[in-house]
Amino acid sequence: MDERAALRLLAADLPGAGDDAAVVDDLVVTTDMLHETTDFPAGTTRYTAGWRAVGASLSDVAAMGASATCAVAAYAAVELDETELGDFVRGARDVCEAVGAEYVGGDLDTHQEFTTATTAIGRTDDPVRRSGAAPGDLLCVTGELGRSAAAVRLFEADETDRANDLFRFTPRVAAGVALRGSATAMMDSSDGLARSVHQLAEASDCGFELDFDALPVHDAVAEAATDSADRRDLAAFFGEDFELVFTLPESALDAAREATDVPLTVVGNAVEESEFAEAVVADGEVVPDRGYTHGGDE
Repeated sequence: MDERAALRLLAADLPGAGDDAAVVDDLVVTTDMLHETTDFPAGTTRYTAGWRAVGASLSDVAAMGASATCAVAAYAAVELDETELGDFVRGARDVCEAVGAEYVGGDLDTHQEFTTATTAIGRTDDPVRRSGAAPGDLLCVTGELGRSAAAVRLFEADETDRANDLFRFTPRVAAGVALRGSATAMMDSSDGLARSVHQLAEASDCGFELDFDALPVHDAVAEAATDSADRRDLAAFFGEDFELVFTLPESALDAAREATDVPLTVVGNAVEESEFAEAVVADGEVVPDRGYTHGGDE
C-alpha cells in the first residue's frame, strides 16, 4: 500500500487529512519523513539534506498560504558523526532563515540508514485549501519545473557540486502568503505537476486542461534530458520541485504577479466535469496521474 492508498484508508477517521498541512485555529502544522535510499541520492551532502528536508515541510506551510514560524527535525544515522550532524543543522537553519522562520532543534537517534523526520509550523487565519478551484479559473505554477529531476541526473553522473546546488530550493512561503487573497486552491508540486493537478481536480470536483507547451522548465533540464519527450517527463511528472500549483480567477492574475516575488506562469485552466470527469487533459488526451509517491512506484 502506497502513501495515497494509506491516506484514503485513514480518511474516515481523519477527515482533515489530504491538504498539505493540518490547520488548528490559526496554527498550520505539517510533518515529513525522508530516507537516504529513497530521497537523498549518493553524493547528497548533509548540508543539502538538512536544507531539503526542512524545506519540504516549509513548502507544505507555503502551500496553505501561511507564514512560517519554526521547524524541528529528528535526525537518525548509522552513527552520529559530528561533522555530518553539524552540516545538517546548518542546512536546516539556513533554509529556515531564507523564509523568515527559526530552526529550534529536534531529536537524535541511530538507525540502519540516514533518516530524518521534520515538522514545520506556520500561521494563518485564512488557509488556502485544495478544494476551491472552479471552472474558468486559471491554473498556474510558481518558478520553474524539473530542477530536482536535473539534479538527480547530475548525481548519477557524479557531478555532485552542481547537483547539490540544484537540490537546495527556496520554499515559496512569501509567494504563498501573497497569493492567499486570490488563489482559490493551492498545493505544492512535491508529487509532480501532473499528479498535483489530478489531486486539485479530485479535491475541487472539476477537470483541468493542461498546456504542456506553457510549462516553465528549468534550464538544467535541457542538459539533463535525452530528448523532448524526456524533457516533458522531467518537468511534468518527476516531482520534488516544491513549487506552488494553484488556481485563481483570470481577473486576479495581474495583481498576483505584482504581489509575488517569483514568476507565475499560466499552464492551463479549470473546466467543467465532462467525459474526463475529475481528470486532467492536454491536447484532448488524458494526462496520466503519474508522479512521485512514497511507498510505491511512479
